[in-house]
Amino acid sequence: MTREHDGVAPGRAGWVWPALFSLLAFAANSIFCRLALIGGDSDAGSFTALRLLSGAGFLLLLLARRRPRQAPGGSWQGGLALFLYAYLFSIAYVELGAGVGALILFGAVQISMFALARLRGERFEPRVLLGMLVAFAGLVALLLPGAGSPSLASALVMLVSGVAWGVYSLIGKGSANPVADTGGNFLRSLVFVVPLGLFILLGSGARLSTAGLLYALASGMLASGAGYVVWYGVVKRISAQQAATLQLGVPIIASLGGVMLLGEPLSLRLVLTSAVVLGGVAVALLPLRRSRPAG
Repeated sequence: MTREHDGVAPGRAGWVWPALFSLLAFAANSIFCRLALIGGDSDAGSFTALRLLSGAGFLLLLLARRRPRQAPGGSWQGGLALFLYAYLFSIAYVELGAGVGALILFGAVQISMFALARLRGERFEPRVLLGMLVAFAGLVALLLPGAGSPSLASALVMLVSGVAWGVYSLIGKGSANPVADTGGNFLRSLVFVVPLGLFILLGSGARLSTAGLLYALASGMLASGAGYVVWYGVVKRISAQQAATLQLGVPIIASLGGVMLLGEPLSLRLVLTSAVVLGGVAVALLPLRRSRPAG
């Protein structure tokens, strides 16, 4: 008998493409946020509020169109973790570059998911641990030496954002209905958006151009709403260790997106370290992809 995440049918064929879509969505969030903030098209608070609001609306519409009609699920823990991740993510990206921000974010995600999975009693698989170390070493080689030293405050904010996302991902391992649970989490996150909106209005005021509005809507409905639903469907089928390591591919995608959309140069180091990171991810996932059902 196989475990839920052993990769047998429909496991292997069923999770690979959804996982790739999720990783592209995560990287798109970094690009959308960075585009909105560096161009002055939005402030961090307004971007976060509209991102969560549009994501909630999109997911509630999906639930309303389902037959039989489904009520939102999720939890308050999920809603709070989602809000903290999204808001701190936006604050950090005011100063951090797309690739460096993604490195800090998913480095924190990886560490927090490994630690929490261990506390839950999940056994560490040596090959997964090796793949994680190889992939993380590649990310450090790619992003840290050649990047300007990031602001310590922004780096710490992104670190906390990554921990919040790691918690959110682990909550998703118990999801029986990814659409309903993600929709409910987004809906609950809006409770925390209300004081954020008041803070914005009482402070310097909202700043949101047409371009900023479009970036936030794309981030909320597509990269977040759709991407997180698919991700909740993936994480319940693989181990927490594999989910954490898999996300280390996101900084590579974000860096390549920065080359194409933000005008960053394509270097030989980017190409070589991308191969190292993706190779490490592949090593970590080999136990999942090579397993066979017991006869």
